Amino acid sequence: MEKSATIDLKKEHKTTLETPRYKYSLIARMFFAGMDLVAGKKDNLSKAKLLEILASIPYRVWEIRHYLKLTRKFRNGKRIKEVKNVIDWGREAQDNEYTHLLVIHEKMKEDGMKDKWYLSPFVTFFAVLSYVIISKTMAFFNQKRAFLFNAEFENHAESVYAHLILDNPQWEEQKLNNAFVKQYADVDTWADVFRRIMLDERDHMNHSFEFCGRPEMVQEYEGMPSGYSKPRLANPVKS
Repeated sequence: MEKSATIDLKKEHKTTLETPRYKYSLIARMFFAGMDLVAGKKDNLSKAKLLEILASIPYRVWEIRHYLKLTRKFRNGKRIKEVKNVIDWGREAQDNEYTHLLVIHEKMKEDGMKDKWYLSPFVTFFAVLSYVIISKTMAFFNQKRAFLFNAEFENHAESVYAHLILDNPQWEEQKLNNAFVKQYADVDTWADVFRRIMLDERDHMNHSFEFCGRPEMVQEYEGMPSGYSKPRLANPVKS
């Protein structure tokens, strides 16, 4: 999905900090509390890594599930278009989340930071398994609710990155010289790299709201992706 180059990242950072968080459901609050129990309440790059490890899981689950729908519904052109929208979005979103993970890893390498204990393969295996089960169960019983839960997850992630930038004012002066990260975000400082990630999470949240049939919750901003469209907003995918 095409992004505009004329985005005021500092302005959007301020918007994120000043916008009240979405009122999370009980299951979302329990999920975030469980993450805090494992990784601690204080946000840091290791905790952001854990978020990104989990973030791509729902998109993969939905992609597989909706490919099965493509096979079953191939005679219904309108339904196929709706289902393909989810697949296309899911592919792009999971690639984007994986790029976030690589960017964080590059930053930690640059700073000589080691992963926290909860990023060990043993712990992440059970974290991923748990989230796969949650994602598959939600999608099976109510796909719209699965999209809404993802909106909550992405809203939380957006807030995490916004506060990480506040907690690390030195990033404002740290020049970006990493060629790989430059391919992701052609900006001057590491603070703006994380602002770009923050805004990606807002985009994921917006599309989750869009697909669950709650377009009124989409947080518009100048330079937002061009893929938002009224026909798509008017036809959220069915369960």
